[in-house]
Order: sequence, then C-alpha cells, then structure tokens
Amino acid sequence: MSNQQPVKELRVWDLPVRVFHWTLVLAIIGAFISNQAGIEYFTYHLWCGYTVVVLVSFRILWGVVGTYHARFWNFVRGPIHTMRYGMDALRGKDAHYTGHNPLGALMVLLLLTTLLVQGVTGLFGNDEIINFGPLYGYISNDLSLKLTSLHRNLFNWIMGAVALHILAVVAHRVYKKENLVRAMFTGRKPAAQVSSVVEIRSSRIWLALILLAAVSGALAWLVMHAPQPEAVSFL
Repeated sequence: MSNQQPVKELRVWDLPVRVFHWTLVLAIIGAFISNQAGIEYFTYHLWCGYTVVVLVSFRILWGVVGTYHARFWNFVRGPIHTMRYGMDALRGKDAHYTGHNPLGALMVLLLLTTLLVQGVTGLFGNDEIINFGPLYGYISNDLSLKLTSLHRNLFNWIMGAVALHILAVVAHRVYKKENLVRAMFTGRKPAAQVSSVVEIRSSRIWLALILLAAVSGALAWLVMHAPQPEAVSFL
C-alpha cells in the first residue's frame, strides 16, 4: 500500500481566464468550420465572430483589472528581459515563471491583437455575393473590400501563431514536465511551482460578468444602430 501523499496544488488561473481560453478555442474552430461550409452558413460564422470580438475585448479589460496572473503588467516583460529569457531557453536553463513566461506573454499579446483585428474586420466585411457584415453600413464598399481581404489573409497568420503556441505547450510538457493544458482546465499548479505570495484567492467572477455584459452590450448597440447597407452590384 502506497504512502505517497497527493501533490499539493495552488490556484494560478482564475475561472474567467479559463472559460475565456476554452470558449475562444471553440469560437475559432466554429468560425473556421462555418466559413468552409459555404455562404449559407454565414449566420453561424457571424455569431462565432461576435463571440471572438466579445471574448478578446473582455480579456483585454481583464488584463487591466483582473486577478494577479491575468494582469498584463504582471507577466509582460520588456524586450531585453524577453530576449535574455529566449537565449536562456535555447540553452536549456530558462527561469521558471508561475504564470506566463516572457515569450508566452508575447504570444498572448500577438493572439489578442490579431484576433481582435480579425473579428472586427469581419464585422465590416462582405463576401461579394449576398452576405454583409453587420457593421458594413458604417463604411464605403471599397473600404469593406479592403477589410475583407485583410480578414481573409490574417487568418493564415493567426493559424501560424496558434501552431507555435501548441508546440510551446508540448515542449513544456516534454522537456519541463509542466502540464499547462491541465492547469488551464483546473486553474491550479503544483505548489512547488507557485509562490504562496502570488496564489490567487478569488476569481472575481462578479466583476468578470459585469465587464462581459458591458462589452456585449456595446457591440449589440453598434450592430442594432448600424445603417442599412445600400444595394451594391459586384458584377
């Protein structure tokens, strides 16, 4: 009979961050599938786009007022610090970080920025057939076509960033024995990897719900008050 004691774990990732992460994954997958399925699934693609815009906008706000490890200034480092960490990582002697490491922080900023641009440009776009984004009426058709082109092309870059992100997670699992996926589900990491000083005690769920409602309401207002698109011929 084993006397091995269970490993004590401390909470690092709050519930809003975890729900954001996995809901965003589902929204991106849904947007890709609905786009590939054809123009008759545009409504589903649009709702996935709404979800991405709301989630990313919320996460940016949460990066200012959220819990310790969610706040940008607690994990985003300067360029010199980040370069030094990258060089150390290549030598296999990089320092441990309870939350995002400096390279992980860059990936967070890159994905948040590109996904916000991707989502917003889609709201102003059109498919040059019958479907228009809900905010198309705010701009000219020429600008809409330019934003649509950016929306299409940016997706490939986002997929490249996502692939790098997944490879980094796998590398942490294989070489550093850190299960980052499990931590993003449970919110907890082994106590040996977490300073008790920075363990989070609350997820601030009510604050998260208020921010989410505010962002959703702002987007809904913009959509409901958007001018109706004028008839446009693409022939």
